[in-house]
Amino acid sequence: MTKKYILSIAVTLSICLNCFSQAPKYSNEFLNVGVGARALGMSNSYVTSVNDVTAGYWNPAGLLGIGRQHQIALMHSEYFAGIAKYDYGAYAARLDSSSVLGVTLIRFGVDDIPNTTELINANGNIDYNRITSFSAVDFAFIVSYAKTLKIPGLRLGANAKIIRRKIGSFAGAWGFGLDAGAQYDYKKWKFAAMARDVTTTFNAWTYSLSDETKAVFTATGNEIPENSVEVTLPKLLLGGARKFDFSPKIALLAEFNLDATFDGKRNEVIKSKAVSMDPHLGLEASYMNLIFLRAGIGNFQSYTDVLGDKVNTFQPNIGVGISIRSVTIDYALSDIGNQSGALYSNMFSLKVDINKK
Repeated sequence: MTKKYILSIAVTLSICLNCFSQAPKYSNEFLNVGVGARALGMSNSYVTSVNDVTAGYWNPAGLLGIGRQHQIALMHSEYFAGIAKYDYGAYAARLDSSSVLGVTLIRFGVDDIPNTTELINANGNIDYNRITSFSAVDFAFIVSYAKTLKIPGLRLGANAKIIRRKIGSFAGAWGFGLDAGAQYDYKKWKFAAMARDVTTTFNAWTYSLSDETKAVFTATGNEIPENSVEVTLPKLLLGGARKFDFSPKIALLAEFNLDATFDGKRNEVIKSKAVSMDPHLGLEASYMNLIFLRAGIGNFQSYTDVLGDKVNTFQPNIGVGISIRSVTIDYALSDIGNQSGALYSNMFSLKVDINKK
């Protein structure tokens, strides 16, 4: 019995190590873009201070902070001069005084992509009428649950998420994963931890190519894809925050986050073969909890260019917000990584509190 137990552990460890060694970097990366203009304006430094419906994405433990019985949020943003569109919607409901349930839907897609695989007709001539279009779309459906424990200041939450990725009629994938999060209040400080894809997330890809498309791939030297499984490795987000009250009307919230990845060395300031870490900092100044000014810095990159010179870059973000009664409107302006190119993205989000009569 002991030998069987040891053998099963060895087999499990072998499978896990094999997944880690074969897993690609940046799998399901659309789930790392971020939601809510408040968080984006603070450079995604939000896993600790999140206390609304967007916690279903950032840290499910934060759902317990919703001020009303129901809360909804919507966001639309565009990237790369409007080529890629990111849409987000979420709903949260308080079940009782100690638990909250939430659902989140995310769509990230590039539409109207020209399909030129059948541009040449049977006679070998170019026929532009044979050009069609397709979309490359990623969907995520997340169900969240948060619970207050008997330990003062401790809140826990968990996510179950379904992933759907589709590239026209050529390819598609289904995936499933779990997240776990916690928040803890200690005096004037707040701390948090968020484990994404804690059990690893598996995307099962299937491909459906016509014989004509396969022939084009072969003639152009492209590899014909085969059905496969893509693995997303766990990611750990750690954070600490504190709010400074300068007067009854003016306050400043500061949060520092550290994102740890385990898929090999990345171009980040803290990196190794085992783990890479991305630090980021966010600030939010508020006046009477009505008007908010935000700023953040993150996405530090350190790499060597083609000339052999070491290059260091970073991403600054800013944002504003206004809250009137039960409605909050936020805006964020983000530099997506190239300060000299000024490739800015605009993000708007809406949040509404609803009281049940």
